[in-house]
Amino acid sequence: MTDTASSVSAPAVRAIRPRAVTLAFAGLVTALGAGVAEGLLRAVRGGGEFGATATGLLPRLAIYLAVVGVALYMLNGSRVARAVLTVGIGVVGLVSLIIEPLAVVLSTDDFGTLFAGYTPESTVLASLRAVHVLAVVIAIPAMYTPAAHRWFTQR
Repeated sequence: MTDTASSVSAPAVRAIRPRAVTLAFAGLVTALGAGVAEGLLRAVRGGGEFGATATGLLPRLAIYLAVVGVALYMLNGSRVARAVLTVGIGVVGLVSLIIEPLAVVLSTDDFGTLFAGYTPESTVLASLRAVHVLAVVIAIPAMYTPAAHRWFTQR
């Protein structure tokens, strides 16, 4: 009788997702949540122009939904999704978040005036922006830790 056990391949061992990849996903979701909250607050803050501001939120919402979809692919090990998130969120998105505040800081001669007109709303907006930036700054490098890199290359 022939030995059939040797002809049966061993079941594939499924690699366990590294915590850094889960952290990257959580960071991306946190960034998206902060971005949505900031956009909604800006829309509400717009007052009588709420309709125009809310309409401006639709393209942003579409982008955020696309990012969630790509992030889910990344969470499941897609190297392409990781690269798309790195360029889209880690470069383009991050630059779009910091360019406006950086331009304001660079255009002033008196740093005291930067904070003179702060209201509770503007403080919340600034905090949401800071959370958004910090979450991206945590998420993108987390996708490139040694454990995450090994996991992505095994897929």
